[in-house]
Amino acid sequence: MVLVSVADFELKANLKLEKNALDYYKNGAGEQVTVELNHEAYKRLRLRPRFLRDVSQLDVSCEIFGEHLQWPLGIAPSAMQKLAHPDGEIGMARAAGKAGSIYILSTLSTTSLEDLAAAAPETCKWFQLYIYKDRAVTEQLVKRAESSNFKALVVTIDTPINGDRRADAKNKFCLPPHLSLANFQGEMAQGVVSARGGSGLNEYVASHYDPSITWKDIKWLQQLTRLPIILKGILTAEDAELALDNGCSGIIVSNHGGRQLDTVPATIEALPEIVAAVGKDLVVMLDGGIMQGNDIFKALALGAKTVFIGRPALWGLATNGQAGVEQLLSVMRDDFEVTMKLTGCPTLADIKATMVAHESSYWRL
Repeated sequence: MVLVSVADFELKANLKLEKNALDYYKNGAGEQVTVELNHEAYKRLRLRPRFLRDVSQLDVSCEIFGEHLQWPLGIAPSAMQKLAHPDGEIGMARAAGKAGSIYILSTLSTTSLEDLAAAAPETCKWFQLYIYKDRAVTEQLVKRAESSNFKALVVTIDTPINGDRRADAKNKFCLPPHLSLANFQGEMAQGVVSARGGSGLNEYVASHYDPSITWKDIKWLQQLTRLPIILKGILTAEDAELALDNGCSGIIVSNHGGRQLDTVPATIEALPEIVAAVGKDLVVMLDGGIMQGNDIFKALALGAKTVFIGRPALWGLATNGQAGVEQLLSVMRDDFEVTMKLTGCPTLADIKATMVAHESSYWRL
């Protein structure tokens, strides 16, 4: 099978992954309305190309927090990547580095911060952080991220508890015994290896994540670190403004891949109000629903500085380890460059908001 789209990688991954892992990666919360919205919302946006422009040479590079990147797509944090393939987080990070992309390591990774840093030294790496009830755990993670040359902290704010992930509950999701949460030791490393009732991950989150966190805790984090703090999970202009007021460096417009609160908007739907509120003062980024080059283009046109993919990268990993992720990123890069040329945009600066319109603005016959 020739793989020419994210959908092709997904089909192949579906055949390779065992049910526990596939359902964990693929499914969202509740009735999965938001999972579908993340994709459908892009289809409701129309491109308005400009022609008779010289697109013989493209430059799709960008700069985020002083890091020069080859193109505006990175890999979002996904937990427990060795469930998909033994290459796991290291394969994913190395593929991102070869593509000139950012890689965000999850707190709940099956490779430690230190091992990843040693294995992928050339990759631009950020660390995704949860705030634990035991603040000493969080503080140690921050210090380790700094020591391992991670360039930013991505604080996930939409998970005071886990969402209603029904497939995981049915499957009694847990890690196989040969895997563990590699950033921890003892009970915290083995906390998702068994499930007493429903999902083992739900039990882990309820035991360890702090549902009482507020904006005061963001201030506390700023006192711990010199790294830029990026909030992941922003969906409203109001919270974006609070992120700015509280000294954050950036935000990722995200609904956790539709895995937390069902029926929240697609991230591309939430993006315009957030950009209007803080786009001149904060680095606004986005994940969720990106499947092809013109999805990347639409997000950039509406104000995102860069975008991130989660599930597509996992499908690449499941398909063929690091090589599969490299191939997936190459397919998406080629598709993005086709969109750039066919819209008349030789550089990212040429992408304008007027190049995207909602379908409702067009007359329907």
